[in-house]
Amino acid sequence: MSLSHRATRAVRVIATSAAAVALSVTAAQSALACSIGDFSAAPACDSTGEPVIRVTDRDASGTPAALTLKVELSMPGGERDVDAKTIDHPTAQGVSVDLHPLDWYAGETLVVHVKAGDRVDEDLRPPVVVPDDFTCTPTGGSAPSASPAPTPSGQPSSRPSGAPSVTPSPAQTGSPAASPVASSAPSPAGGGTHLAETGASGATPVIAGAAAALVVLGGGVVVALRRRAAHGSR
Repeated sequence: MSLSHRATRAVRVIATSAAAVALSVTAAQSALACSIGDFSAAPACDSTGEPVIRVTDRDASGTPAALTLKVELSMPGGERDVDAKTIDHPTAQGVSVDLHPLDWYAGETLVVHVKAGDRVDEDLRPPVVVPDDFTCTPTGGSAPSASPAPTPSGQPSSRPSGAPSVTPSPAQTGSPAASPVASSAPSPAGGGTHLAETGASGATPVIAGAAAALVVLGGGVVVALRRRAAHGSR
């Protein structure tokens, strides 16, 4: 094979590869290009409880988008701008912003216009129509206090009925302890603890001595009378 033929063949292979790469890049760019299909809008409630139109941008190319909310008027072709926002960094997962209408009533028709780069400049279709049953609860309102749940009549009480009741002891009730019963026996005289307990006193030896003396004296009188009687009989 000649050198020129080999060079021609190599040029053809390189050209074919380059064309395939170009087609792949074009297809990838087309897949990532921003389109009106990347946007959606629906009624929602913001963090303050106000009704809004929430627009979500799922543009994988990250093209910034300018959004304008318009309300359709009763006259043909009549529209009025009421709010505008910008999504600077959209992602494939989706980035959302809230557009606030001036009024909010069932049946109101709202239109979102999208301008993203040089590829999108049109209204979202169909327009957003406020549903009849859509309401938002304002935040910060006082919630009703929860009343305690009634106890069912058939439910047993927390303490078993058969448990013995605890009766406080006298020491626990704080009442004074019963005083001992006073003894009916007379207290010993003089506060002594020896002879006083047997009924004797300190004068017992004197009385005993006097009694002995009287006994001796009486005995002497008896003896004298007997002797006198014996002498008289002689």
